[in-house]
Amino acid sequence: MKRAFDILLSLIGLSVLCVPLLVLCVLQMLKLGRPLFFRQVRAGREGAAFSILKFRTMRTGEGSDAERMTSWGQFLRSTSLDELPELWNVLIGDMSLVGPRPLPTIYLDRYSPEQARRHDLRPGITGWAQVNGRNGLTWEKQFELDQWYVDNQSLLLDLKILWLTAWTVVRRENISAEGHVTRGEFMGTDNPTEPDNHNH
Repeated sequence: MKRAFDILLSLIGLSVLCVPLLVLCVLQMLKLGRPLFFRQVRAGREGAAFSILKFRTMRTGEGSDAERMTSWGQFLRSTSLDELPELWNVLIGDMSLVGPRPLPTIYLDRYSPEQARRHDLRPGITGWAQVNGRNGLTWEKQFELDQWYVDNQSLLLDLKILWLTAWTVVRRENISAEGHVTRGEFMGTDNPTEPDNHNH
């Protein structure tokens, strides 16, 4: 049922948004040039690696996230428009509309057994953690919310999360973690958080 729901809504989304996506591609070319998209290997269901597809928000080259972030990229992130290409990931089965957010594969050996249960499901464009604090959460709190979703998932809950996601996007809250342009790297539950370049 969940997979059929994902296929149906991602097809509808890509069909309805085809013109806006084309406009965004043109603007992306004018603002940042090539490549239009940011691709990164992330961990999916059961930890399987896949390539996530997002609109690029940073300049290429050396430098910190803060140095490479552009005003256009900040707009894309604050409106979550950078996430729209992930509908393709949903359609082909790498992701779901709702689920724990996909994180870099380098984190796989840093999770506790309970935290690793987030990979029992396909990762999502949005999730329970994203409508309950987004990047304003600590990693531990995010994983706690991910675990709750794994244990309580249902179609009704997914519809609720999608509705709350729309409200969260409108409010533009908790887009970045405090002190970071994007978010600090997860070093493990017992380790400090450091800046990284993994969450463009």
